[in-house]
Amino acid sequence: MAHGLPTKDELLDFLREAPAKTGKREIARAFKVKGADRIRLKEMLSELADEGLIARGRRRTYTGDPTRLPPVTVVDIVRTDCDGELVAVPHTWEHEEITPPAIVFAAARKGDPALGVGDRVLAKLRPLEGDEGYAYEATPIKKLQSKRRAVGVFRAQGEGGRILPVSKKEDRELRVEPENANGAADGELVQVEILGGARYGLPSAKVIERIGDVGAPRTISLIAIHEHGIETEFSEEALEIAARAEPVTSLKGREDLRAIPFVTIDPEDARDHDDAVYAQPDEDPANEGGHVLWVAIADVAHYVRPGTALDREARLRGNSAYFPDRVVPMLPDSLSGDLCSLHEGVDRPCLGVRIVLDAQGRKKGHAFFRALMRSAASLTYEDAQAMADGLYDGPHDALREGVVEPLYAAYRALVDARERRQPLDLDLPERRVILNEAGEVESIALRARFDAHRLIEECMVLANVCAAETLEAKRTELVYRVHEPPQEDRIESLRETVRSIGLSFAKGQRVTPAILNRALREASRTEFSETVSIAVLRAQTQAYYSPENLGHFGLNLARYAHFTSPIRRYADLIVHRALIAALGLGADPKQDGLGAEEAARLEDTATLISQAERRAMMAERDSTDRYLAAYMAERIGAEFEGLVSGVARFGLFVKLDETGADGLVPVSSLGDDYYHHDAETGTLTGDRSGRTFRLGQRVTVRLEEAVPLTGGLRFTLLEGGEAGGRPGRKPKSGPRHRPKSTFRARRGKPRG
Repeated sequence: MAHGLPTKDELLDFLREAPAKTGKREIARAFKVKGADRIRLKEMLSELADEGLIARGRRRTYTGDPTRLPPVTVVDIVRTDCDGELVAVPHTWEHEEITPPAIVFAAARKGDPALGVGDRVLAKLRPLEGDEGYAYEATPIKKLQSKRRAVGVFRAQGEGGRILPVSKKEDRELRVEPENANGAADGELVQVEILGGARYGLPSAKVIERIGDVGAPRTISLIAIHEHGIETEFSEEALEIAARAEPVTSLKGREDLRAIPFVTIDPEDARDHDDAVYAQPDEDPANEGGHVLWVAIADVAHYVRPGTALDREARLRGNSAYFPDRVVPMLPDSLSGDLCSLHEGVDRPCLGVRIVLDAQGRKKGHAFFRALMRSAASLTYEDAQAMADGLYDGPHDALREGVVEPLYAAYRALVDARERRQPLDLDLPERRVILNEAGEVESIALRARFDAHRLIEECMVLANVCAAETLEAKRTELVYRVHEPPQEDRIESLRETVRSIGLSFAKGQRVTPAILNRALREASRTEFSETVSIAVLRAQTQAYYSPENLGHFGLNLARYAHFTSPIRRYADLIVHRALIAALGLGADPKQDGLGAEEAARLEDTATLISQAERRAMMAERDSTDRYLAAYMAERIGAEFEGLVSGVARFGLFVKLDETGADGLVPVSSLGDDYYHHDAETGTLTGDRSGRTFRLGQRVTVRLEEAVPLTGGLRFTLLEGGEAGGRPGRKPKSGPRHRPKSTFRARRGKPRG
C-alpha cells in the first residue's frame, strides 16, 4: 500500500476490504497519513460520504457498504432449511428500514462445534453470489451462547407438547418433551429455552416459566415484557435499600425554595412527577421584558447512590417501560411513585436550574441549585391549557394569574428562540390505547396536543442544554444525548421521494433541519403531506447515548444531555451526579456525585442504556400492536382508509387512519404481475402494468386477518397505487433467474 495521502479510489478500495465501522484513526495509520494531511483525509472521507459512496457511522467510523457484514461477526442460528442445513442471521442488525437482515448459510464441517437452532456463534463469513437466497457462508469459530429464549403458547400433546411462538420473527413451532414441560397446562403462555443441537425436525425447547392464561387481557403486556427480556422484579437487597429511604427534611447543603409556587404539568395518567416549573418577569431593568425560569427536577441521586444494589439494577434496566396497562419502573415504587416524585403539597428534595431569558427567549445566564421544594399543584396538561385560555374551573384557579400566565409568557419567548434555531418540526399524531376495568381495549384515541405540552417540552430542552453546557465548561465527563445527521443514502432516498411527487429538494447542499422543514412546509400545501412526513421520519438516525458529543441534529443543538427525568431514565441520573460532583452541590457531593470509577465506565454505560432504551421501545410497540390486533379482531372483513407507511420486497405496510394500526398487504394480493422493489425511491412497481406503490399513498384496504397473539394484521388492497408508473426491469425467464428484489404477485404465497 502506498504511503501518504491516498486517492479517493484507494480509500474506496481500502474500505471495501476493511472490517466494518473502520475509524479515521485506523485509516490514517494504514496509509501513514500525518500532520496537516489528516485534515485533508477527513475532508475526503466526508466528501465520499456526501456522495453516497461510503457510509458514515457513529463515532466517526466509515464503511464501504452500510449493510455489509464484517468478515468476523456474531450470528444467531434461527432455523433449518428444507435440507436440514442451519440458517443464521446477524445477532445485531441496524438497517431494517433499508433491507432485511442478511441470511447466512451455516455450513457444518468436521471438527466444528455441535450447533443447532438457538445457538449464538462467532463465525467467519464468506460472501456468496447467486440466487439461492444466502448472502454469506459462515464458518464457526466459537459457540458463544446456546439455549435462546422465546415466549409462546403451550399446546399439550400426550405428556409433552408444542410451543406456538408469539413473535412475528419466529416462524416455526417448538417441540417440548415430557421431562421439559415443567407442568405447563394446555393454552398457557410460557417462556422457554430453545435447546441447541436439533438439526432435523422441530427444534426442542424446555419450559422455564409459566406466565399465565394466554386469554387474559392483561397478559398482552406480559408477552412483550418476557419476549424482550425486561426485568420486572427487584432484588431483595435493592428493595431493602428503597424501603429504608426516608423523606428529606434537612436543609444542609440545600436552598429552601418551598415558598416558590412550583407546579408539575403532566398527563392525566402520569404515575410519577419528575419535573416542576415556575416563571416570573425579570425585575432587572437591564433585561426589560425578560423572564426568569426555574426548572426543578426530582433529586433521585440522593436516594440512589453509586455502586449500590439499587444503582446496579437501575443501570441494567436503563429506563422505565410504559405499557397500556402497567409500568415497569426503573426504580422501586416506594421511590418512583413516592419519595422521588414531586407530589403536590409535600416537601421534596430537588436539583434544578434558574435560567434568565431576554424578551426574545435568548438565554442570558443560568445557575444550578440543590434545594428543598414544595409543589403548589399537580396540574394536567388540560388543566394548564384551560387556565391559559381562561376556561378553568377547578381548585387551583388562584394559580392562574401568578403562576400559569407568567409560564406562558416565558414559553412565548422560547417559541421565538425555537423559530430562530429551526429544529426539525416533525410533529406526528400519537395514539393511545384506552382499556376498560377488565383490561380490554375500549377505544383508540389521539393524544391531544396543547401549548401546555410544548411549554413543558421547551422548558425541559432548555434545562438539558444548560446541563450539557455547564458540565462541558467544568470539563466533566458526561453522557450526551446524540442524534446524528441522516446518512447520505437515506437523504438520497428522501430526495428521490420528494422529487418524484414534483417538489424541489436541492442536491449537493448540506442537509439541515431547516431544509427538511422547508420540504415539510411545501408538502403540507399538497396532497403529499403525509408522504413527505413519513419519508423525513424514516431518513432519521436512531438517537442514542454517548460520552462523545456528536450534537443533536433533530433539535439543531450543538450539545445536549438528558437531565430532566431521573426517575425513569438512568442517563439523567448520571448527569445529576456529574453536576453534583462538578459544582459541589449538597452536603456531601463525594457520596452521591459522579465518582472516578463510574466516570471510567461511561462508554459501557452509554451503550448499555442505549440498548435498554431500544429494547423498551420495541416491547412497548409490540404490546400496542397486540392490543390493536385484539381490538381489530372483531372487525374482520371491514374496509378502512389508510396510507402506505412502508414498502418492502414482500408487500406494503399500511397504517390505518382510524386506529393507527399497522398491517401488511402481501405482494401476493396485488394482482398477477412481477413487482420490482426500488429501495432508493421506496417503491414497488409492476413490470407489466407499471402500477406503482410508494410511501404515503392513500389506500383503501379490507381486513383479512388479525392475530392478537403476535399483533399481526393482514389486509387486501381495494384501491390505491399509481396506474401506469415507470415499469420495473424485465425478469429473465424462469424463477431461478428472477431478480432478487422482484416478486410475482399471484394468489397464494409470494415467490422470488
